[in-house]
Amino acid sequence: MIDLDGTLLDTIPDLAAATNLMLEALDEAVLPLDTVRNFVGKGIPRLVERALARDIDGKASAEAMARALPVFERFYAEVNGRHTTMYPGVREGLEQMRAAGFRLACVTNKAGAFTVPLLERMGLASFFEQTVSGDTLPRKKPDPMQLLHVCDQLGIAPARMLMVGDSGNDALAARAAGCPVFCVPYGYNEGHDVHSLDVDAIVGALTDCIPLIRKP
Repeated sequence: MIDLDGTLLDTIPDLAAATNLMLEALDEAVLPLDTVRNFVGKGIPRLVERALARDIDGKASAEAMARALPVFERFYAEVNGRHTTMYPGVREGLEQMRAAGFRLACVTNKAGAFTVPLLERMGLASFFEQTVSGDTLPRKKPDPMQLLHVCDQLGIAPARMLMVGDSGNDALAARAAGCPVFCVPYGYNEGHDVHSLDVDAIVGALTDCIPLIRKP
């Protein structure tokens, strides 16, 4: 199972563009790219709320969210994939995993309306047997529900299903599900260092995963 934003793709430029287009439409001041980077990690509604509050721990009223979220979603649909780039080693790593016989799933907190179009636009959709988005199930990472769902769908015990991500959301979900977990150091993790996370390995790229995986 592999996370999307910050693990496979650097989506911050598109998310920042949509965030600032939303803020401008609401007559609010725009945010720096690095601020938006730190706000990413708990799904689009939380990104919008943090942007409105201008604080990673901030809250926004239900009225403000009801006004802002559709605006963000409209702009993000327009820019989704326009400025996104693939991290080094991603395609090669996915090809290595497939060649080694591993079944792959993409597990992300991004809403489904944006997940599949982005994977298709970046030429990655065909690698994944399963794609589970942030609104596929009632709960998303760091809850283990998405991961356990994939294990069930593929008929694989959690202890034999690796999660690869970039954040505490991935690490916490994996530990709660009983899955091993690797993290990449180049992602978002809401401004925190991934080396502080409870993970089985830090991998510089997806191509570094295969040598560390032990088949039972």
